[in-house]
Amino acid sequence: MPDELHFREVMARFATGVTVVTSRAPDGSPCGLTVNSVASVSLEPLLVLVCVERGAVSHGCIAEGGAFAVSVLGRHHEELAHRFSLGDRSARFDELHYRIEVTGSPVLEDAIAWLDCQVTAIHQGGDHSIVVGEVVACAARDGEPLLFYRGGYHRIGP
Repeated sequence: MPDELHFREVMARFATGVTVVTSRAPDGSPCGLTVNSVASVSLEPLLVLVCVERGAVSHGCIAEGGAFAVSVLGRHHEELAHRFSLGDRSARFDELHYRIEVTGSPVLEDAIAWLDCQVTAIHQGGDHSIVVGEVVACAARDGEPLLFYRGGYHRIGP
């Protein structure tokens, strides 16, 4: 049976995109965190899932808020990925350009793609919650993605 360290080493070989998942706290303030466990689930209806560690400071507002947005980060967003994973939660949105979409969730203005979602289900998956959302709005623009591979951020090409 593999241990946690070995499992992490194996999974680190799977390159993923990097996103910031956002929602609203009960007081209306924006909350969010860096997430690389995002996947499309269904085309009918349009569903996506995000996996959020239950111990994360933003878990509650995402799981209980009834809505969330996914902002896909571009190659130039490494600082944002760090800010939303390690930075002070209360300062994550300071001097950051974002807009409010259909559900009331913040979408990062400079994202290369975004999805705005209503929560339809939450499943427990070990130490994470698997939050499924129905996409109510989305858009994309040109840009190269920021990738996460072997514990670090990477870019496609030079």
